[in-house]
Amino acid sequence: MTHLMYDLLVRDADLLVTMDGDDVPGGWIAVSGGTVAAIGGPGAEPAAAKTLSAKGSLVTPGLVNTHQHLFQNLTRGNAAAMNVDLFDWLKALYPMWAGLDEEAVEVSTYVGLAELALGGCTTSMDMLYVHTGPNFIDAQVRAAQEVGIRFHATRGSMCLSQKDGGLAPDSVVQTPDEILADSERLVDKYHDRTPGAMVQIGLAPCALALVTPELMRDTAELAERLDVRLHTHLSEVRAEDEYCARVFGKRPVEVFEDVGWGTDRAWVAHCVFPNADEIRRLGQWGTGVAHCPTPTLMRGAGPTPVPELRTAGVPVGIGCDSSTHSAHASMWLEAHTALVALKGRSGAGAISARDVLEMATTGSAACLGRADLGRIRVGAPADLVVWELNPVAFAGAHSDLVEAWLRCGPVQARHTIVQGAPVVESGELRLPRLDDMLARHRRISRRLQGLAG
Repeated sequence: MTHLMYDLLVRDADLLVTMDGDDVPGGWIAVSGGTVAAIGGPGAEPAAAKTLSAKGSLVTPGLVNTHQHLFQNLTRGNAAAMNVDLFDWLKALYPMWAGLDEEAVEVSTYVGLAELALGGCTTSMDMLYVHTGPNFIDAQVRAAQEVGIRFHATRGSMCLSQKDGGLAPDSVVQTPDEILADSERLVDKYHDRTPGAMVQIGLAPCALALVTPELMRDTAELAERLDVRLHTHLSEVRAEDEYCARVFGKRPVEVFEDVGWGTDRAWVAHCVFPNADEIRRLGQWGTGVAHCPTPTLMRGAGPTPVPELRTAGVPVGIGCDSSTHSAHASMWLEAHTALVALKGRSGAGAISARDVLEMATTGSAACLGRADLGRIRVGAPADLVVWELNPVAFAGAHSDLVEAWLRCGPVQARHTIVQGAPVVESGELRLPRLDDMLARHRRISRRLQGLAG
């Protein structure tokens, strides 16, 4: 009699949380061909070519990052951009970012995705909106394929420079024709529409204050024609409200609707200041929101009104955002901060750790238009995280391991598995070129920041 041999078995979890309606104490997951082949409880573990222990750990679906600017880890914590508002922050950094080239983009993407994997992220989007040379998104795709993270590259853009009344210097903006042509090229070359896709492309004009209404409309029409998703920043800071009132005589969400973005094809970053009617309209459209708690708190804006958005039916995910401003790319830390910030804003009972886990998995997947991600279920891509529950930090935590996961810690991934392959194993990145990439990152980041050596 022949016994089935699986590719990978993750076993002996203190608790397996599938986000598919089941929690399994002592649970295990068997993987075959990059997908979840079987799930079960203790005593029924099958044979596998490779076995990873989840003893003393919580197992969840991989976390999905819905908003990121990976290139900004090259200017992380730069003194000139600290403790200022968003627009002054941008003005301080644009001259540094003007020095980006293809190598800088590839290296920063590689290092940023590696950092995200350590924090339990298995799928990340990125919005790269500074294009000072060709093929920047191509470089990002190469880096993502080498690291092994599932990647949604959104083709960011800016077309309003300082001479047009915008914030950005001429050196970091492009013409609408250049932006739209490259957007279509990237979708044709890289966008994978199949279930379990490792690379997808979206279109992402940066913000209402950085592009023209015509580019927003043309991008929405192109996304409709190519059947890809749309992403932008919206209602991030009060200065955006003031800009839209002065230039358009309207609020940001009204402008967003006017340019054809009020649709379930779109998701937006931050959305800190919508009023009650705008929240209702976002829910009617099915437009998603990426909640990025650390950056909004750092900027003094406060957290996104997540409970109200979720009640209105808005898909809400979690995003890490800028490594320059937040100084980290950890989905666990963003989830922890979301729990604290939202309780502080709306009351102790407004949000639970399981709500935040849902946001970071199924909610984030919905923002990206990925019904195949965010759950551990048979037939789904085998994206999962084994979270080490440190015996000192978790001493006494017995009754609810999901609440403990976000309250105790800090926590890093013991194993981060993407499409059945460990990117992080036993707490260590499985990336042979990591040391070389870090050395190149140091050289490039010091060059951009005008530092010797």
